[in-house]
Amino acid sequence: MPEQKKPKLRSAEWFGRDDRDGFIYRSWVKNRGVPHDQFDGRPVIGICNTFSELTPCNSHFRTIAEHVRHGVLEAGGFPLEFPVMSLGETLLRPTAMMFRNLASMDVEESIRANPLDGVVLLFGCDKTTPALLMGAASVDLPAIGVSGGPMLSGKFRGQDIGSGTGLWQMSEDVRAGKMSKADFFEAESCMHRAHGHCMTMGTASTMACMVEALGMGLPGNAAIPAVDARRNVLARMAGRRIVAMVREDLGMSKILTRAAFENAIRALAAIGGSTNAVIHLIALAGRVGVKLALDDFDRIGSALPCLVNLQPSGKYLMEDFYYAGGLPAVLRELGEAGVLAKDALTVNGRTIWENVRDAECWNRDVIFPHARPFKPAAGIAVLKGNLAPDGAVIKPSAATPALLRFRGRAVVFEDIDDFHRRIDDEALDIDETCVMVLKNCGPKGYPGMAECGNMPLPPKVLRKGITDMVRISDARMSGTAYGTVVLHAAPEAAAGGPLALVRDGDIIELDVERRRVHLDVTDAELARRRAEWKGPPRHLDRGYNRLYVEHVLQADRGADFDFLVGKSGAFVPRDNH
Repeated sequence: MPEQKKPKLRSAEWFGRDDRDGFIYRSWVKNRGVPHDQFDGRPVIGICNTFSELTPCNSHFRTIAEHVRHGVLEAGGFPLEFPVMSLGETLLRPTAMMFRNLASMDVEESIRANPLDGVVLLFGCDKTTPALLMGAASVDLPAIGVSGGPMLSGKFRGQDIGSGTGLWQMSEDVRAGKMSKADFFEAESCMHRAHGHCMTMGTASTMACMVEALGMGLPGNAAIPAVDARRNVLARMAGRRIVAMVREDLGMSKILTRAAFENAIRALAAIGGSTNAVIHLIALAGRVGVKLALDDFDRIGSALPCLVNLQPSGKYLMEDFYYAGGLPAVLRELGEAGVLAKDALTVNGRTIWENVRDAECWNRDVIFPHARPFKPAAGIAVLKGNLAPDGAVIKPSAATPALLRFRGRAVVFEDIDDFHRRIDDEALDIDETCVMVLKNCGPKGYPGMAECGNMPLPPKVLRKGITDMVRISDARMSGTAYGTVVLHAAPEAAAGGPLALVRDGDIIELDVERRRVHLDVTDAELARRRAEWKGPPRHLDRGYNRLYVEHVLQADRGADFDFLVGKSGAFVPRDNH
C-alpha cells in the first residue's frame, strides 16, 4: 500500500516561510520560550477556551485546557490556546442566547485568521457548545469537542436536588407558602457544590450529549462529572486525537452529515433532552449546508421513547447517568433497535456503532431498555395551527399527560415585564382552567429569546396544590424546566406572528396527539386585529442589539443570522505586512 499523502499544513503559510514575514511570525511567538524546532512542520492546534469566572459552569477550564495541551504535545502537535467570548446563562443578561451568534462569529474569525491546522473546542454552559460548533463548522477545519462535564449531584437534607429543576420546585413552594426563605437560601450552596455545568438533563448536558451523538466528541464526553479524573483523561486523549485528525484531513463537514444530525435527533428523544437543542441543531446544520427542518424532529424523533430517567423528566442526575453507562449505553439501545445510523463517522475515525456496540448499562433504573422504555413516544413534538403556522415545540416527557389535550381561556401577558407586574396579583382573573400566553419574548422581541416560557404559576393557583398549567409563548425555557409548555411559536409576536393577536378571553385548543395548537377566533376577526396591530418598540437601537434584531432568523430556522448560514471555509487571509 502506498503511503497516504500528508495534507499540506495551513500553518505553514505562517511558520514555514524563510522570508521576512516568516521571521515575524516565528519571532514573536518565541517570546515565551518556544524553541525553533517547534516550527518544524508539526500541526498547530488551537485550544479554543471559554473559561470565564463570569461563566461558573466553565470555571475549571484552565485545568481542562492544560490536559488538552499535554495531549497535543504528546502526539507531536504544537498547542496554542486562545480565548473566545464565554456565555453563561446564569449571569448574562438579557440571555446568553442573545450572544450565541456573536460568540460563533468570534470563534469563526479567530480560527480563520490565525495559523491553525486543527482546533479543540472547550465548552460547558448552554450556549458555549452550539456557539463553538457553529463557528468552527463555518471554517471546516479538523475539530474535536470537549465538554467540561456536569457537577456532582446536589444534596439537600438527605435528598438529591438538581440544577434548575429543584430551583423551580422550591421557588414555587416558597410562593405557595410551603417553604421558608431561610430554607430556600440554605439550598443554594447545597445544589451547586462542585465545578461543572447543570447536572440535570438541561441544555448544557443535552448539548454535551449532542456533541457525542453527532460524532464530534470522544465516547463518554457527555456524562463524566467535571471533577472526575476521567474528565481530564478524556481532554488529554482529545488533544492527542486532534493531531491525528489534522494528518487525516478529517474536517468537520465529513462528520456533520445528514446521518449525524438524524442520530442526534434520535438521541435527543432517548435522553429526554432540552427543547433548546432543536434551535441549536438547526442552526449548526445550516452552517454546514445540511438541510434540517423543524418537522424533522417530529418525523424522526417524536415517536421514539425516552430511555433515561433523569430530571426534569425523571428522578436521577447526570452523575448517576455516567455510572449507569452514559450516552454510549443509550446509543447502543438505539442501534440494537434499528433506529441508529450506524455508519456515521466520528472524530476518533471509527463509526458511531463501532464506538458503542459493546457499551454496557449498569443500572436499568437510570437507563431503560428500548423494549421497556421509561416513557413511550416521548420525543419533542412539533405543533402547528393558526397560532403557530411555522411551528412550535413541546416536550411531552416533561409535561402533565392530562394537559396534552386541553381547551381553555387565554390569559395574556404582553411581555415579560407585564407578566412580572401582574402574576402575583390576587385580583388576576385566572385559574387552572386557563391558558397562560406570553408575547414578545422571541428572537426579535425580547430580544434574544430568553428562557421565560415556563412562566411561574399564580400563587392562588399554587395554593390549591396545582403544579402545572398550559403555557404558550414565543420564548424558550431552560432545559432544566418542566411542565406543559408550548415554546418557540413561529413567527413570533414581535415579527407579526399570530401570537401577537391573541387577547384575554380567547379560547385556545392544544392537542399534542394531533400536533395542533389553535386559536378559536375567526379569520375575519384576526384580519381586523392585524390591521390594528403595532409592533413593540425596540429595546436598544444600536450596536450588536440592532444587528441582532435586523438579521436574526426565526426559531424554526435556528435563530442564526441570515448572513451566517453556510460555511466560507478555511482560506488563509491576506498577509498583514
